[in-house]
Amino acid sequence: MKETINFAKSELGIRKPVKEVFEAFINPDITTKFWFTHSTGKLEEGVKLQWKWEMYNLVIPINVLEIVENQKILIEWGEGMQKSTVVWEFNSVNDNLTFLTITNYNFQGNDDELLNQIKDSTKGFTFVLSGLKAWMEHKIQLRLIEDAFPKELMAKQ
Repeated sequence: MKETINFAKSELGIRKPVKEVFEAFINPDITTKFWFTHSTGKLEEGVKLQWKWEMYNLVIPINVLEIVENQKILIEWGEGMQKSTVVWEFNSVNDNLTFLTITNYNFQGNDDELLNQIKDSTKGFTFVLSGLKAWMEHKIQLRLIEDAFPKELMAKQ
C-alpha cells in the first residue's frame, strides 16, 4: 500500500488454514456465503468483473490488479469519485490460524466525504470479516451485510 493517511482498515484472526481463507475470497461460491450475492467470475489477476448485492440492487465493477496466492489480493473497485483500492493481506500464524488484514484506500473527495467513506468502509469490512469468521469456523451465515441496511427501514427514509 502506498503511504496515505486516508484509509480504512479491518483485521481479524480466522481459525482456518491460510489456503482456505484465501480461497474464500477468490471463489465467489464461498464469498457469497458472507458478503456479496453474485459475482461475474472468480478473482484472477488482470480480470475485470462485477460484484452484486441483490438486496440493494447494487453492482460494483472490480479490476483485479494483483494476486499472490495465499498472501495478497489487490483490487480497484467502484467508478469515478467512488473508485478506491482494496488490499487483503493473509498472514499464516500457524497451520490453523490466519490473520487477515483488509485495507481500503485511495478515497476521493472533500474532508467530510473522505471521513464518511473511511467510516463506511471500516464498518463494512468489519462485517465482512465477522461474517467470514462465522462461515469458515461454524458454517453460520450471519447475514450481516443484508441486515446492515434492512430494506424495510430503507423504504421509510
